[in-house]
Amino acid sequence: MKKAILVVSFGTSYLDALENSIEKIETEIKDKFKGYDIFRCFTSHMIINKLKRVHNIEVDTPEIVLEKLKDLGYNEVLVQPIHMIPGEEYDYVKGNVVRFEKHFDTMKFGRPIFFYQGEEELPNDYTIFIESIKELLECDEEEAVVLFGHGSAHYSNAVYGALQTMLYDEGHERAFVGTVEGYPTLDSVLKRIERNNIKKVKLVPLMVVAGDHVKNDMASDEEDSWKTILESKGLEVEAHVHGLGEVEAFRKIYIDHIDDMKNDTYLGCGETKKLRK
Repeated sequence: MKKAILVVSFGTSYLDALENSIEKIETEIKDKFKGYDIFRCFTSHMIINKLKRVHNIEVDTPEIVLEKLKDLGYNEVLVQPIHMIPGEEYDYVKGNVVRFEKHFDTMKFGRPIFFYQGEEELPNDYTIFIESIKELLECDEEEAVVLFGHGSAHYSNAVYGALQTMLYDEGHERAFVGTVEGYPTLDSVLKRIERNNIKKVKLVPLMVVAGDHVKNDMASDEEDSWKTILESKGLEVEAHVHGLGEVEAFRKIYIDHIDDMKNDTYLGCGETKKLRK
């Protein structure tokens, strides 16, 4: 039996972020799941092209890797996305999994960080996530933690509003969620900051890697960065320029999701034949 785990991420062209987050996740998966060969792919074609052009690093898309695994005679393939939400990129990977499943004896598809909400006997992925970053959520009395997310026009953008509610419900009343390309917006965050008489803000990426969005849109000194805008409001700002993939407890979530796949524990996005129902 030839067995493989395909680790799928959006990708990054920043080599430090690649090493500190994505590679750490891949290494821990390799250490945990003996007997499986580990393969990498990115969903961002733009990043794949930039890595090749700038650093001469070659990374394949999901469909190319799956084609290779088929040709190499793999019997079992587990596909684990390391995306945050089940959005457009996740759908892209799922489409390829459904397309290739007929070529393998066993093929399963894992879930991203946010998927289940604890209904019935299913896990609460939000609570699990919050617990994994609890140290980053610690703040002083007049301080807030702002989780800086990507956001999306995809309907899965609703994840960010759900996370905001669950943070509040679990006692993190000064943890505010904002996104660059969705809702809640920075304006939404500013309203919460004003209502809570916040004087100091800690910016924390709600992203696996500290790539372009984090280094530039969140933490740079450019006039349109979140750090600069918040400082212009008279706030003291600390920028935590580290992807969540650098947090060990966060990385473990992906390990647990692969275990769920292997054990058929939660099949909401497990066996691809169930995805099409």
